[in-house]
Amino acid sequence: MHIIKKAMEETKMSQGAGMARRWRSACGCVGIDVHCHVAPSQFPSPPGGGVVAGWPSMTPAEACHATVVIDQKPYRTISDACWVAERRIEEMDRAGIAVQALSPMPELFGYWIVVGAARDLVRHVNDVIADMVRHGGGRFVGFGGLPMQDLDLAIAELHRVVVELGFRGVEIGSNINGVPIGDPRFHPFFAEVERLGVAVFVHAVRPAGMDRLVGPAPLQQVLAYPSDVGFAVASVITGGLLAKFPELRIAFSHGGGTFASLLPRLEQGRQVFAAIGDSMPARPSEVARKLYVDGLVFDRDMLRRVVSVFGEDRVMIGTDYPFNFRESDPISRIAEAYDDEDLREALVFRNALNFLGLDEETCST
Repeated sequence: MHIIKKAMEETKMSQGAGMARRWRSACGCVGIDVHCHVAPSQFPSPPGGGVVAGWPSMTPAEACHATVVIDQKPYRTISDACWVAERRIEEMDRAGIAVQALSPMPELFGYWIVVGAARDLVRHVNDVIADMVRHGGGRFVGFGGLPMQDLDLAIAELHRVVVELGFRGVEIGSNINGVPIGDPRFHPFFAEVERLGVAVFVHAVRPAGMDRLVGPAPLQQVLAYPSDVGFAVASVITGGLLAKFPELRIAFSHGGGTFASLLPRLEQGRQVFAAIGDSMPARPSEVARKLYVDGLVFDRDMLRRVVSVFGEDRVMIGTDYPFNFRESDPISRIAEAYDDEDLREALVFRNALNFLGLDEETCST
């Protein structure tokens, strides 16, 4: 345990120094974006050389793009900003972003892939992220993917990305093959995350309710993603996850999804239904303010609502870079919502420092 802590402290100091160098630079970038994705330029062949259901591949597309193919069907066409650090940094400078937390494109979680192959896939993606962090000049920190369908393998990869690769945290899905993350079966994982003191970022993946949508496939991202994230937040609160692991730093994408709308109903339901009240000793609104969320809601008034629900010290920049459906100017969105300079700074970078476990003094001296 001492060796793990020592390695993590050394990583913290080196990454903090890199951030400090960037913040002292002439461009004046200060934002920290906790919601950014990576996809490799290429994928290795499936282990064993055979066909593995769900294993991704990449085919060239026009200009600087490529198409991710899964089970012989095009999944998404993406730009080289997914894997070219220099391209990302140019766009970060234009948006005032000093640091991005790099995490896997959610479809690369591989929860639905046979276990051994899923481990190989996430290790490959994590190694790509680590290489980008190493060559990013202090502009990136890493969030690793994990094969969460097998907790022993997930915890092993958790140790690898934290201790060997120096990542600040991990990214997990809003559900693991349909099981909500607040389910007690994931407690051993969260216990180890809390023990290591690293962050968890929760992103929507393969959401429930797709059969209830009417319209084209992108409605999954537009409507179903926030619904699934809202259920994930609710599962953490109704399942008592933070009561069991009070030091856990866990954040949710897309402003916590629909949870801001669900919270008043949960508060009222706790008073009306004895079974709900008995299962939740603490008020849901109090527990919600122990969680972190990004501010990726595309609306000034909704951003204010998210801040009112989760707290001024718990909301961070999230953009979904480099995908087309993203927040392109998050700092202006915050400035539009708030005049108070201290609150703006909290939302732009201070809250993210706390979530990442990097103290402000280290990153500003």
